This record gives sequence, structure tokens and C-alpha cells, in this order.
Amino acid sequence: MDYGQHAARRGPGILRSFFSLLLLVAVAVGVAFLLRTYVYQPYEIPSGSMEETVMTGDVLFSEKVSYYFREPEPGDIVTFQDPEIPGRVLLKRCIAVGGQTVVVGDDGVVYVDGVAQDEPYTGGKPSYPLDGDVTYPYTVPEGYIWVMGDNRTNSQDSRYFGAVPVSSVTGRGALVVWPLNHFGPLG
Repeated sequence: MDYGQHAARRGPGILRSFFSLLLLVAVAVGVAFLLRTYVYQPYEIPSGSMEETVMTGDVLFSEKVSYYFREPEPGDIVTFQDPEIPGRVLLKRCIAVGGQTVVVGDDGVVYVDGVAQDEPYTGGKPSYPLDGDVTYPYTVPEGYIWVMGDNRTNSQDSRYFGAVPVSSVTGRGALVVWPLNHFGPLG
């Protein structure tokens, strides 16, 4: 075999390898885009409104698949579009759903349909009404949810801005991934 034949074989091989690599990168980017759009979204927590459940600076994954099959339920930790700042996503716990009546009592207890809620995730912090336009008893409209931060003394939530539309929910907080000493599922 002379040198010309060898170079001719090597040329298309290099070009084929380049296009194979380019295709592999394009597929990887496409799969990552689809996963992030339809399956999960990472978020870094900027505030202490969900402490001790999720700490400031934690990175978590919010999964989107659950809400393709069901609506948010009380107890779910949800991500949703901030009703006051366009483009910002908040993380809070769903306390009540459409048709339920919420009272945030002067005694620091949250009542849903007249039943005092057992909320161990608040660490015993009281839940008092916040300054805003919300009055109690508050009946959550159909298609909406009532959300509150677990850190009740440091959370602007439905006590301030009212119920949020289910259509604004972007996912269910599922897993803390960073830092590693906080790694674990959310519940």
C-alpha cells in the first residue's frame, strides 16, 4: 500500500469520527434539555423560609413527573412561580388545596377545615398571620393551593400573598443533592 492510499483512508475516518462526536454531543445536550424541561429541575435555596427541612444554600432537585398524573397534595413540598416577582421560583409546603378552609389562629396554630394541623417540620415555631390582604377563615379556591414555609417565623407565603394557582406549580421538591451531608429525599 502506498502512502496516498493510506492517507485517503485516514481522511474519511477522521471526518467520520468528528461527526460521530458532534452527534453524540448533540444527543447528550438534547437529552439533558428534555430531562430538565419535563423530568427535573435543580434549584439552589436562597433563603431560610424552609429551614430546618431545607437549609439556605442547599441544592435540590424538583421532579415534575408526579404532577403529570396528580395535583399537589397537603404535605407536598412544591416549587412554584412567585406570584409577586415574575421569573422567580419559590419552595414551600402545600398545606391545603382547593375547597379547604384555612385559619391561622392567634394561638400560632394552623387549622385546616377546623382541624389543628400536626406540623413537626416547623420545629414548634408558631404560625401567626402576616401583614397582607389575607383574612381568616380563608377558603382556598378550586385550582389553587395554600403554601407555607416550614420556618414559620421567617417565610413570606400564602399568609401574605394568598393561595397560588396549581398552574404555577413547577414541580415537587424531591431530593437534596448538595451539600453531601444534607443529601437525602424530602418528605
